[in-house]
Amino acid sequence: MRLDLVVRAQRGDHDAFAMLAGAAIFRLDAAARLILRDPDQAKDAVQETLVRAWRDLPTLRDPARFDAWLHRLLVRACVDEARRLRRHRFDVELTPLDAPTSGDTASSLADRDQLERGFRRLEPQARALIVLHHYLDLPMPEVAIVLGMPLGTAKSRLSRALQTMRAALDADARPRAELAEGRLA
Repeated sequence: MRLDLVVRAQRGDHDAFAMLAGAAIFRLDAAARLILRDPDQAKDAVQETLVRAWRDLPTLRDPARFDAWLHRLLVRACVDEARRLRRHRFDVELTPLDAPTSGDTASSLADRDQLERGFRRLEPQARALIVLHHYLDLPMPEVAIVLGMPLGTAKSRLSRALQTMRAALDADARPRAELAEGRLA
């Protein structure tokens, strides 16, 4: 059924493409938010991805690889979006007034904030590797195909990205540990 939709969309069937886009939009948005760390940029990247997908769909050689091809377009759109706004961006975060409350919110917020800071220190391409493999659960051969790089390169870049993130998290944790012991950094 899905393969049939891809073939129909390649021939210009708007309804078939709408069904494919509708089925993929939530996954694309989630991945873009994780890569770009900004909901507005993520929406722009998803929109650009779908525009590129419609425009370039007739050139897709293997309709069975539609999902990998769509993820590759998304990663490219995210990198383009990050590059485009890098020069004009001001980071101002507003705390939501109606944040949901749960058990130990202080601890979970601190962990989330720490992960957010570590993630922001990575380049969009490194974030894409982590998102595709750890959040979308794509196997490394599929990640390599999506990003258009050899498997060994994808593995080494993922390892390097994780090391960078761990180093950032460790650096953030050190001052807190010293303060807890009564020493100043």
